[in-house]
Amino acid sequence: MNTDARHHVHALVDQLPPVQLAALEGLLQAMLDPLSRKLALAPIDDEPFTEEDRLAVAVADEWRKHNDPIPLEAVLADFGLNMDDWEKMGQPPAPDEPNGNG
Repeated sequence: MNTDARHHVHALVDQLPPVQLAALEGLLQAMLDPLSRKLALAPIDDEPFTEEDRLAVAVADEWRKHNDPIPLEAVLADFGLNMDDWEKMGQPPAPDEPNGNG
């Protein structure tokens, strides 16, 4: 971005009321977050919903009529994990962790 455009953007930001400034801050943070950026640039899922997909949903719906849902904790336990592990998986890696930026 050239200097004139940067100054113009700063001038516009300076005119925003606090509520809009807070919204812009969130937008800018999302734009700069690597995962949000990748998601925003990802192609739209345009695969058709097939007959096989419809059948799979119908089977799952029928199963649910006769069974209680399986708690997430039970599914995680099958993999030797717990809810703390689940929460950690949702966090970005620290720079010194594998797949981090360090």
